[in-house]
Amino acid sequence: MTQTTTLDSQHITHLKTLEQRLLWLSHWMIHHANHIRPKEDGIKIGGHQASSASMVSIMTALYFSALKPEDRVAVKPHASPIFHAMQYLMGQQTREKMENFRGFGGVQSYPSRTKDIDDVDFSTGSVGLGVAITSFASMVQDYIEAKTWGAGLPLGRMVALVGDAELDEGNVYETLQEGWKNDLRNCWWVIDYNRQSLDGIVREGLFERVEKIFDAFGWDVVRVKYGALQQAAFAEPGGAALRDWIDTCPNQDYSALTFMGGAVWRKRLLDDLGDQGEVTALIERRSDDELAALMENLGGNCVATMAETFASIDHDRPTCFLAYTVKGWGTPIAGHKDNHGGLMNKTQMKAWQAHMGVAEGQEWEPFATVADAKALQKFLGDVPFFAKGPRRYTDAQLPVPPVAISSEKDISTQAAFGKVLDDLSKGDSALAERIVTTSPDVTGTTNLGPWVNRRKLFAREEQADAFIEHRIPSTAKWEFTPKGQHIELGIAEMNLFLLLGAAGLSHSLFGKRLIPIGTVYDPFVCRGLDALNYACYQDARFMIVGTPSGVTLAPEGGAHQSIGTPLIGMSQDGLAAFEPAFADELAVIMEWAFDYLQRDGEGDPCERTWLRDETGGSVYLRLTTNPIEQPGKRADEDFRQGAIDGAYWLKKPGPNCEVVIAYQGAVAPEAIKAAGIIGEGRRDVGVLAVTSADRLNAGWTAAQRARARGNTKAVSHIERLMSALPRHCKLVTAIDGHPATLAWLGGVEGHQTVSLGVEHFGQTGTIGDLYRHHGIDAASIAEKVRGLTAGRPIPVR
Repeated sequence: MTQTTTLDSQHITHLKTLEQRLLWLSHWMIHHANHIRPKEDGIKIGGHQASSASMVSIMTALYFSALKPEDRVAVKPHASPIFHAMQYLMGQQTREKMENFRGFGGVQSYPSRTKDIDDVDFSTGSVGLGVAITSFASMVQDYIEAKTWGAGLPLGRMVALVGDAELDEGNVYETLQEGWKNDLRNCWWVIDYNRQSLDGIVREGLFERVEKIFDAFGWDVVRVKYGALQQAAFAEPGGAALRDWIDTCPNQDYSALTFMGGAVWRKRLLDDLGDQGEVTALIERRSDDELAALMENLGGNCVATMAETFASIDHDRPTCFLAYTVKGWGTPIAGHKDNHGGLMNKTQMKAWQAHMGVAEGQEWEPFATVADAKALQKFLGDVPFFAKGPRRYTDAQLPVPPVAISSEKDISTQAAFGKVLDDLSKGDSALAERIVTTSPDVTGTTNLGPWVNRRKLFAREEQADAFIEHRIPSTAKWEFTPKGQHIELGIAEMNLFLLLGAAGLSHSLFGKRLIPIGTVYDPFVCRGLDALNYACYQDARFMIVGTPSGVTLAPEGGAHQSIGTPLIGMSQDGLAAFEPAFADELAVIMEWAFDYLQRDGEGDPCERTWLRDETGGSVYLRLTTNPIEQPGKRADEDFRQGAIDGAYWLKKPGPNCEVVIAYQGAVAPEAIKAAGIIGEGRRDVGVLAVTSADRLNAGWTAAQRARARGNTKAVSHIERLMSALPRHCKLVTAIDGHPATLAWLGGVEGHQTVSLGVEHFGQTGTIGDLYRHHGIDAASIAEKVRGLTAGRPIPVR
């Protein structure tokens, strides 16, 4: 246990006042939403009063005593009402939005960087992820501070407020291991150890295992178990026996006794500890209310203890505070096992309002019940954390150098990606300087090797490569240096996306822009999908490269072959997904993407694509290892813009076109070959090269919405491409992925469509074997075309 630091008594008095104000405002906001605001349906609104109450002392001590402006906090999702109440108290949240808690346009259920107006550092909601991202934000802070362009960055602490049930999330432990490997520092996790979860009581002895885990990964563990009242009582005669009783009391019993109150506490304690003279006297010296206050005065519910504990930390080692609390502390529902989603009813709230001393009509007043409001306002004006106001930073956009690649020989899109980065690594552009790459132990096999060899791996301290020292030949030059621009991760895709999320917020968190690029085997995007969604929800900006993809990695078998990832790319908000077939498409897309990652506007939809390109976002590239013949040099604007907007005519259809083959990705040679086969007997066959079903579909649906709202001139890119096709024209689509990716194309202009792709797990074999097996080879495509145009039923394989 770390020694606490004693703070000025007036400072503690102000903290206690703020604690009670935040407790009231947060709970009134929830009560107002559930019991006062008119309801449009019969669904409970909720708001987690008990989970907020257990955190109120911790958050008061943290924000109003411990933090500096450069510190960043991920708030426990269920403590969001406390956070919003705090921002309201500081003038950074409005009463209107507080009154509309969990309503449309009101303060969010869980803190959101993109949807709340107050100063949210990290969005939270999917439990465990907000905890873990603080570790990666600390690593990103170290990365920036080590660079010449980031020197002098004021180092802050990255703080997570953690519900004890969140420790069941596996990604928490993956993060601990990665932090240990990367010499984590300046990171605090404060665990709200209230020992209650949604469905029950946390298992006995959890804290002992938690401490051992944190200690094993190099964290300092500070157990904050007893509040000031309890510590004072322990110093009285008989106090040691009371402390021993508290230490051995089962979690369920402690919660139940808390709910039942002082009289029941007295009976239980006297039954267990009575007739011991000094202990009995200690208990009898206190009224029922005083005894209840003593027993509920755990360390995490004592603002003075928490503030002094935080103040005692004078190092940058990662620190875990295990703060014992009572769920629902200070309210009539404290300790009840059903209080996670429970609410005070109107009768309970009326009595509690009287207990809190809040007069009717003063419920929303920030300083109601405060005896000396001026003194408290002066105190708030001097609180360091809020001194600079909202802490959303920006950084200038980086100019994007031309990205080009020779396409005169057979090459895979994965190899082309590696070539683009290698070319950038040889230059001295500002963009290349800010690129940071990362990969979960697949750096070499995703073609990042040349970039890493030139730009090195990042570590806060130099680490030599023993193979280089001993002159052992190796293609990988694993030299770690503070100047390095690659962060190597272990095999944990959740960590990959959490790091990309943290690095993709660097311009906002630290005022220094990074261009994060991560690579992962495409099927394993799914292993990190929750963290990918979390990163996009925060509007983090990064490029994720899923490669190898599809069945084209044939000998690897089904475990390494992706099917549904194109649909993930289409459905994921904040992520523009591409699957180019050719190297020159990839070069055009990457050049556009480097700019797209940096956009931050609020303009109208682009009139060409009907996408909100002004606001930008992240980018997903689905690439393969299959080298294919390149189309030669292409420089026309239709090709370049089409590659960005999502499609272009590789072979334009004639006026009497009967068939269009639309493909996406590595099946391009099969589509082209099939067009040649059927072109022998049919005229005007068209071949549509789709580079992004995602952007095509988004533009199409956006244009439909615009027309429904009265803009009759709204036309999307795919509508322009297909508008000249005869109504009798048939579509055959092909992709090395799920066929639904392109199946919607038939709905654009009402053309009959057959969609080919991969619907089942792959297996080992040659690419030819697997293309034939899944029906995406040229012969199969041609067969479907013959079936369509002959009016016969299409053969089912």
